[in-house]
Amino acid sequence: MATDAADAAAPTSRLDRLDTRTRVIVAVALVLTLVSLRSWVLLSAAIVLGLLLTGFAGIPARQTLRRLLHVEGFLLILFVALPLTTRLPPFLEIGPLALSLPGLERAVTLALRITAAALVVLPLISDLTPIRLGHALGRLGLPPRLVQVFLFSIRYIELLRAEARRLHDAMRLRGFAPRTNLHTLKSYGHFIGQLLVRAIERAERVNEAMRCRGFAGRFPLVTLERFGTADVGVAGLTVLLAAAALLLDRL
Repeated sequence: MATDAADAAAPTSRLDRLDTRTRVIVAVALVLTLVSLRSWVLLSAAIVLGLLLTGFAGIPARQTLRRLLHVEGFLLILFVALPLTTRLPPFLEIGPLALSLPGLERAVTLALRITAAALVVLPLISDLTPIRLGHALGRLGLPPRLVQVFLFSIRYIELLRAEARRLHDAMRLRGFAPRTNLHTLKSYGHFIGQLLVRAIERAERVNEAMRCRGFAGRFPLVTLERFGTADVGVAGLTVLLAAAALLLDRL
């Protein structure tokens, strides 16, 4: 809670002037708009807009490129799979393989959509701390149980990873070397079972500690953020851009 308030009070980028809820809503609205577009021209314009937005947010170009490479690596699968699996007249045949033009067009459309969506989400969401994002989701009216699961997951995934690392180190110290045999499968089965047992024990201890501290089933959502003129302006501009893009796409 204190961290969330501190984040709101000490902006680290120009977009931090906006309420976190505004950033989440704008990101969702823009992504939903992008996945509805079919025009390559509009999707290319959205990519340029995303690049301008990352520059406005002060994100280094190297960091943007590095994150995009992870996305583009996955998209390469589309350019291989869709032309081969789309059952339409082929435009190129290489032995038993037939590449279809509609499949290639679908791959390009999906690549443009995903790239544009990544460039929009990157400046709006990527620099938000998990606690700040979780509190914003709670203030937007998402189910409290879902918000609690999100906040607990962020907190304890790293603890479970550390526990798994300790168990794995203990196995290696005892001479364990993974092979393709029954002993390896049994060892990994015991490893997973022991990890689940320790996770349940830790969850019980955390539950008891929270009850001792008066936990009543929900987290108080404390923040210094408030909707302002900038939030209204950005929300209105987002609506206009989305409506214009959808209208042009349907013409």
